[in-house]
Amino acid sequence: MSYAGFDLRGKVAIVTGALGLLGKEHCHGLARAGAHVVATDLDAPGLAEFAVRLREQYGHDALGVAADVTQERSLDELRAAVLGRFGRLDVLVNNAAIDDKYASSIELSKSRFEEYPIERFRRVLDANVTGVFACCQRLGSMMADHGAGSIINVASTYGLVAPNQDLYRAPDGSQSFYKGAAYPTSKAAVLQLTRFLAAYWGARGVRVNALSPGGVDNGQDAHFRARYAERTPLGRMARATDYVGALVFLASDASAYMTGANLVIDGGFTIW
Repeated sequence: MSYAGFDLRGKVAIVTGALGLLGKEHCHGLARAGAHVVATDLDAPGLAEFAVRLREQYGHDALGVAADVTQERSLDELRAAVLGRFGRLDVLVNNAAIDDKYASSIELSKSRFEEYPIERFRRVLDANVTGVFACCQRLGSMMADHGAGSIINVASTYGLVAPNQDLYRAPDGSQSFYKGAAYPTSKAAVLQLTRFLAAYWGARGVRVNALSPGGVDNGQDAHFRARYAERTPLGRMARATDYVGALVFLASDASAYMTGANLVIDGGFTIW
């Protein structure tokens, strides 16, 4: 028999960055647990199609709304759409982020700290930190007004430990990519914003926690995956589905006495 505390039936949940690798899994997990999911990202047609799939697969309402998490007007329009359709909000998953991914389009020379463009640094912090701040302010306040809710800020193991550049080194010893400072800096800030909001909104019934995932296997070069696996007690990178259980736990009453915490799901990567 399943534990009723994980039941999200009748709850309304917003997921930002919903069309990304983890964003889609977050939406599926919440919908599977019974929630009405509001998927938001930048691609309006893609969101509309995704919402249809969620409705058809899980048998309850879902909504796709395009929004830019860094723009207050865009978030106000998202808020109005959610209130117009559902009249409430119970869960907010701040998942949208920019990451300098391994083998990304950023030039090798520009990925080095000494040459990393300050404009890109600002852009990453704007999306990853200001975006979380703005979503909590514009959307999380709906839950504070209602007196209940759960906010889940998706952080990262790189908010806890520094990137080891050896992971990004090719077998011949050459450095094909440097993990930049912007992403880990932004995710560390998300953890502190999580603590601030947990203290600020605790008396108003809103729980605020962080979820820090480890690296996800997503077609990286074999040598990168092997190096990462060697540094992880479980001996592998994460699958995109590995975070769903933790997300539903944080969204639901199963974590009713948990706030201001950072749930690290990384296969043990950060214990060594």
